[in-house]
Order: sequence, then structure tokens, then C-alpha cells
Amino acid sequence: MPSGYLALILHAHLPFVRHPEHEHFLEEEWLFEAITETCIPLLQMMQRLTNERVPFKLTMSLTPTLCAMLNDALLRERYIEHVDLLIDLMQRECERAHGDPKLFELAQFYCALFVESRRFFVEEWNCDLIAAFRKMRETGALEIIASAATHAVLPLHSRESQRAQVLIGRDVHVDLFHVDPSGFWLPECAYAPGLENILQEANIRWFVLDAHGLMFGNPRPRRAIYAPCFTPAGVAAFARDRDSSRQVWSATEGYPGDPAYREFYRDIGWELPLEHLGPVARGMRKFSGVKYHRITGRGKIDKELYDRDAAERAADAHATHFLERRQWQLGELGDIDVDPIIVAPFDAELFGHWWFEGPRFLELLIRKAANQDEVRLTTPSEYLAAHPTQQTLEPAASTWGENGHLEVWLHPSNAWIYPRVHAAAKKMTELTRRGGDDRVLRQLARELLLAQASDWAFLIKNATAKEYAAKRTLDHLERFTRLHDQFTNGDVDLAFLCEIESRDNLFPNVNWRYFA
Repeated sequence: MPSGYLALILHAHLPFVRHPEHEHFLEEEWLFEAITETCIPLLQMMQRLTNERVPFKLTMSLTPTLCAMLNDALLRERYIEHVDLLIDLMQRECERAHGDPKLFELAQFYCALFVESRRFFVEEWNCDLIAAFRKMRETGALEIIASAATHAVLPLHSRESQRAQVLIGRDVHVDLFHVDPSGFWLPECAYAPGLENILQEANIRWFVLDAHGLMFGNPRPRRAIYAPCFTPAGVAAFARDRDSSRQVWSATEGYPGDPAYREFYRDIGWELPLEHLGPVARGMRKFSGVKYHRITGRGKIDKELYDRDAAERAADAHATHFLERRQWQLGELGDIDVDPIIVAPFDAELFGHWWFEGPRFLELLIRKAANQDEVRLTTPSEYLAAHPTQQTLEPAASTWGENGHLEVWLHPSNAWIYPRVHAAAKKMTELTRRGGDDRVLRQLARELLLAQASDWAFLIKNATAKEYAAKRTLDHLERFTRLHDQFTNGDVDLAFLCEIESRDNLFPNVNWRYFA
């Protein structure tokens, strides 16, 4: 028997960004970066492990908004155009770097990387990465779990909106993956008492909390964070292990800060002449995804060129260290009346986007875990199936955000959002109870759900794309209010309805009745 279990959980999410009214829109590149730097590397990693019969278990959430963009024909087409421009840039970079052997090698590496990304996306999966994830789920190695419709921080919304976010998220998961979800990712791990009743209605078996959400539960958990606890509604809560998270995420202690790894911020999009960058830059300074330097050392301005062999050695050493720390951690528990489990959830974008070597670290970790018996990889669903008897308690309100509560999403900079969103939600509930035109009510639901997305408050608070985030919130609320007023007055402008249906076209089967 192993000393215990390790559940690796990756949360893959992006806000819904789609602007057909523009030929090009900068924020759509968030999706393109995620495809090239995170989705494709993770899928290729899992395919290699499966083909080589390396046993592993991994859990991922793919949020409904991310899936809607991955399934969108316009955004798929624009991704191909984007990667074609990167290939063109790297062909010119190979010519520019021809006299510098190290730089030339890196330019060739990036050129091959983008060519392979295009091949994988277009030729191997016919532009359908959801199908690739679904196929990986069918192998039994990957468990895909559901999440809220537009990643709303649920404790900040009305009970009707919480229910709609959860049940619509569940429905989208069933539509895409053809199976009922067992697990559910609460956006930002934000929990408040009562949410478990909605999860139970959605037939969800488990969710993840930050450590203090379980440790401050009533009564206190007898096994700390090393076993799930059932809520009074019967849904199990697993707690995040902060030690394993800190080793990967921490800006000061985490692996991604190793000097051998690729430097995220030294990007040629900010350094080379715009005329050389060509059409990929579209006349503006921005990240291209091409980064020639390694971190080198903290506070050092002059960065050395990236050494892929040195980065591989660092990733291997860190995978070994991570596994050894989990072995030590489980060994320190002593006698415990249940097989302990360490739950290590991360934002998926860490692996590949922020930490270029992250997918390689993950693959090396999985391979090393397969060659030892002390720590067994599992999923929360598998663990519950094997350990169906657990303590019951009421978890505490909590999130995994800064300081463990809601201050990131309920802050003086963004608090103006909520009275407006709540007023719209109240109108939606009133309309839902009366019923009416299905087409109009579907679009009203879409606009309200999009206004509720947690991303806008987060971006406003962090002053990242602040103006865009505020405009998106106000635009969805304005469309909702305008359509609501037309509907209640019996005079719907069909041209306006068609326009916003075309623009905000996610969730074709959205069930507006959940707002009742």
C-alpha cells in the first residue's frame, strides 16, 4: 500500500472574449497564447504518456467560457492566422540570427514549435481541441470536471444567480463531454455556506476549497486537510495543500523562478523594431511569445540566452524534489485512520504560459511517480469511490484569493459592479418566473451571465486591462437592460437582438429557467 495519494488538479479558464465586429482584437490573443503555450503542450504530454503506457491520473477543469471559445469557428480561424504570422516572423528571425549560432538555434526552436502547434491544431485535431480533451478523458487517465457558467465568484451573487451559474455550467459540461461531471471547480475556490445544496442539486460529488475553508469548518476536521469531508448536503470538500502550491507558485520560493528557466518578460515583441516584427505586431508593442533569454538571476538586467538543456535539467531536479517533498510530507503524518490524500490544484496557465517548462516538469513528475510506490496519483473521484466514509462538517466561507477571502473581487475599485449586476439579476428572476419568448430570454441570460464573470472585477482591481474589463461589464449590462426594456414593453428590436446574438453567441442551449 502507498503512504498516501496525490491529486493534481489543473484549472483551465479564460473569460469569453470574442469581437467579430473588429478585424483584429488584442484581447483575443489571450486565447491564442493559451492554445499554443498551455492547451497543446498539455495534450501532447498526456498523449505521450498514454502512448508509452505510463500510468497517470490527472484532473482538469475546462470552464464553459474557455470551451465556448475553443469551439468557436471565428476564433479557430483567427488562431490559425495568428500562428501563421508567428511562423512567418520566425522564418525571418532565422535569417536575422544566422550569424549567431546560439540565437539561430533558439529561432529554429521557436519556428519548429509554432509549426508543430499548427500541425497539431489543424491536421491532427481538425481545429477541435475539445475533442482532444474528450478523447483523453475516455482513456481514464484524465478526469474533466465542470465549473460555473462564466466563472462568477458565487458568494457575491444572489441565490438564483448561483443556481443558474452552477446548473448551466453542469449542462455545458454534459453537452461537450457527454458525461455527468463528478467534480466541480468553484471559481476562485470561493465558498459560502449553502452552495453545497446547489451542487447537490446538480448531482456533483465533490469540490475544492482552500485549506482554511476546511480547517475552520464546524466541527474541526479530524484529519486536517489530508482527507475530504462531507458537507451536510452530502457533497465532499477537498482542501488545497498550501505546501505543494507554494513550491510551484511562490514568486520567491517557487520552481518557476529558477535562473535556468525561460524569462517571461524578455519578449522580442517589446525589443525588436516594429517593421521587423511585421504583421504579427499590428503596429503595436505586445507580447509575441518569442523569448530568447533565461531568468539568469534576480535583479540582473543583462539576461543570458536561454539554454534548453539547462532548463531540462532544472525541470528534472524540481520534479524529483516535488515528489520527495510529498513523500516526506505523507511520512510525517504518522498514524492516521484513513489513507491520506494531498490535493494540489493550480491554474493551468502556469504550465506553459507563465512557466514555459511547466508541462515538462509535470510530465517528469508523472513519470517519476509511476516508478515508486509511496505516493500514488489519483483523482478526487477515485479517492471517494475507494474511501466513501468520511467526517461530516460545515466548511467555512473562504477563497484561494489574496488573504483567503473576497477582497480581490469586492474592492473599492470594483465594488460598483455588484449593485448593477444584482439589479439585473433581480429583473432576470422576475422575467423567468413570468416566462415568455424563449429566444429573448436566452439572450438575456447570456448577457447577465457574461456581466457576472469574475474576470472583470479581477482585472479592474489589478489594473490589468482595466478599461477593457470595465467596458465589458457595462456593455453587457447595457445590452441586458435595453433588451429587457424592449421585451417588457412588447417591442423587441429584432435587428438589435440579432446583433448581440451574433456577438455574444456562447451557450446555444442555455436554460434561462434556472434563474427562477
